[in-house]
Amino acid sequence: MVEAMDKDGSTMAHAQILQLTAPEVPVIDQAYSKLSNSITVEWAEVAGATSYQVIAQAGTRFFESVVTSSPGTVTGLQAATTYKITVRSINSAGKSQPSPPKWAQTVLAAASVTVESYSSDSVSVGWQRVPSAVLYSVSVMRSDGSGTRWNQNTTSLSLNFTSLDPGTIYTIKLHAWDANGVPGDDITYSQITLPCAPNGITVVEDNPGNLTVSWSHGNLADYYVVFVKSDDGFEVHCNTSQSPCYFPSECGFIYFMSVFAYNKAGQSPLGELLNYTTAPCCPSDITPAFVSGDTLEIVWSAVRGAEMYETKAVDGTTVILCNDTATVCALSGLQCNRQYNVTVFSYSENRGSNTSCASKYMKTAPCSPEIKNITMVDVSNFIVTWEPNNNGAEYTVTARGENGLWNCSSAGTSCTLGKLPCGSMHMVHVLASTSEGTSLPSYSVPLETAPCCPANISVVQVTQSVTNVSWSIAVGAQTYSTMLESPKGQAKCHTLEDHCLLGCITCGTSYSVSLEAVSETGLVSQCTYHGYSSSACCPSGVKLYRLSNSGIRVTWRVSPGPENYTVNIYGSKGNFTCNPLTGVSYCDVTEILCGDVYTVVVSPVSGGDTQISFCPKKIYSGRNFF
Repeated sequence: MVEAMDKDGSTMAHAQILQLTAPEVPVIDQAYSKLSNSITVEWAEVAGATSYQVIAQAGTRFFESVVTSSPGTVTGLQAATTYKITVRSINSAGKSQPSPPKWAQTVLAAASVTVESYSSDSVSVGWQRVPSAVLYSVSVMRSDGSGTRWNQNTTSLSLNFTSLDPGTIYTIKLHAWDANGVPGDDITYSQITLPCAPNGITVVEDNPGNLTVSWSHGNLADYYVVFVKSDDGFEVHCNTSQSPCYFPSECGFIYFMSVFAYNKAGQSPLGELLNYTTAPCCPSDITPAFVSGDTLEIVWSAVRGAEMYETKAVDGTTVILCNDTATVCALSGLQCNRQYNVTVFSYSENRGSNTSCASKYMKTAPCSPEIKNITMVDVSNFIVTWEPNNNGAEYTVTARGENGLWNCSSAGTSCTLGKLPCGSMHMVHVLASTSEGTSLPSYSVPLETAPCCPANISVVQVTQSVTNVSWSIAVGAQTYSTMLESPKGQAKCHTLEDHCLLGCITCGTSYSVSLEAVSETGLVSQCTYHGYSSSACCPSGVKLYRLSNSGIRVTWRVSPGPENYTVNIYGSKGNFTCNPLTGVSYCDVTEILCGDVYTVVVSPVSGGDTQISFCPKKIYSGRNFF
């Protein structure tokens, strides 16, 4: 305050100004660090101070914080670093001097942590080394606070916590501790354990070609993935939030199925591995490779998944089965000309038979016919009749002989075998044919045709009453019966030879010539040839008269029929012929040499000037007549 006074010392005027001084210097009670980037300072408050400046110094670096009261915290610091701490009080007059310093060290920084769940009951915690840390503490507990809390101290850089609940969220805390036993910053993580593997997996094939995979729901699974892989390596999958999943399937495959549950931690462990075998495929190309009257040989292509095949043939009353691992089956013991419903079932040990395979109708070959009769129409044509024991069959008759085959066909009950060669033996059988096949041949029936007639026949008169008949050998003939027949009578002979002498022939007579060829079994062929006329009759009463020393007269009695004759005289010194006029019964021969023996023959002359050579002879010696 300022006063103005007069000379007397009396106050003439005064003025008063109030001036605030800086506050007192505070005294720090304590300085400590709870976080790695800050230090908290506590001090006794100073009267008149309106705020406080808290200063942390490390070397040339200063960090400060202004607060209104104790305590105060300086932030932005480095972890595990020692700082010089001072406090200055502040009011409007200014700042106090710095307080006596205190030294404080920031705690350790939090570790860099990784947390993972590799199984449904464990959590693995790992971290980077924290400088100056001598110990680490880790705690794990359920995020909902229930259950057990696990605490673990270690000097290593990882821990594994087991016996946890699957699909559960856990809170993980970690501290690094320095040598003074001061914990550093804590770090908190939330980690969910992997879901447990789904169980109760089932697969159902409601309809062929459709698989349904079901399972029980796991703990805290967000979704499921079902993998289905066939044994040919092809794989499909299904994502779903709930059971079941549907998959297409094919016959003859083995399918391997696995179900995984997923949450934020990842995939559950592999649980049940299920396999399912679909029914083997059905053969579709069933074909008869061989068909007979009692057998159907069935072939087909191999199908996927089949280990064996069962072939079944049903005709309404009888069931015939055939089991084999091969793709061929011979159904034997069947009835001929009968339709069967044939099915080939595929079989596997895991699934048994595929009973949905389609059937196919097949028919056996026709039954063997039975020849009832063979009737001869003529020597080369025969009607063969058989029993019609098949439906819609075409029948073929075959005659097999040493000269070849002869056939005829008919859809009825008979047909005619024509132009069979004579003198031959044939074996005749009948075959029945349908679109399915050909029957076995019927039992053969022998068929013999009548022997052939000789191609050539010759009739030669040996004497006036004897004729020689000869012929060529006839096919199929064993014996021959020859006959010359005229109104005056007949001559006949039966022989094994190819010629025959017939006696009692009348000269100058026309005969019919016939021959029967007879087979070994008695079949006869009637063979008729051109007519035959026996030679003219020889004259009788032939006499010789000497006319002179060198001539003779020959006389005879005329025989019935011929009008012309010839006289032949044969001797060692010459031959002489005399041809008398027609109707004359004598002939004179001159210039005959004496002293020789002559043979004299008088023969009738037939048509064409052919003379008979078998008339009687007369001997003349030149002097005597005989």
